[in-house]
Amino acid sequence: MKKIAILQSNYIPWKGYFDIIRQSDIFVIYDEVQYTKNDWRNRNLIKTPNGIEWLTIPVNQKNLDQKINETFVSTTNWNKKHWNSILCNYSKSPYFKTYGTVIKELYESLETKNLSEINVLFIKGINRILGIETEIIDSRTLNLTGDKNNRLIEAVKNLNGTHYISGPAAKSYLNTDSFESESIKVEWMDYSFYSEYPQLFGEFKHNVSILDLIFNVGPDAIKFLKKS
Repeated sequence: MKKIAILQSNYIPWKGYFDIIRQSDIFVIYDEVQYTKNDWRNRNLIKTPNGIEWLTIPVNQKNLDQKINETFVSTTNWNKKHWNSILCNYSKSPYFKTYGTVIKELYESLETKNLSEINVLFIKGINRILGIETEIIDSRTLNLTGDKNNRLIEAVKNLNGTHYISGPAAKSYLNTDSFESESIKVEWMDYSFYSEYPQLFGEFKHNVSILDLIFNVGPDAIKFLKKS
């Protein structure tokens, strides 16, 4: 049995994103698709004393056909501003001193303006913190062709996968019969019934960046993901 998941990159994603990575044997970053504005590609949420707030990477979108891996940051010093926001809002969290330096180094080490490369840098860095060892590859190395469904099937087959793990949003378009005809079993990720954890600033929120979980429970963060 070999499980494959294929998703677009997100910026400092929420815990569910890392859950699907953890449950995969190979995780494919599929950024050779259209960049979507006001999505998770270049922004995510953190908790503050004033409620949840967005951290958004400013990017240039030149046309509607622009791909995620063709999208570039439009300003300088955004990383310093984001780090300062994280510092201000999480410095009093129980494990900020333990993991804050690691996250700060990720922000300071950025040498690219390519959004996809920035996202992957953070995803891999956070995987190391969580102890997730899933192999991550770029979909471009697979030379995928055909329509949306065929590309996903081709990716799984090229990687000798037996199972394809998909997020629930894909139920509206994924042709599961096509997967079954290729002897690929589709498994749907379930993002419900996550356990709450100690969290700063009032009412609990599930849909914030994984950084919130890491800073609040530290080495126990992996326990708040679902077991594969």
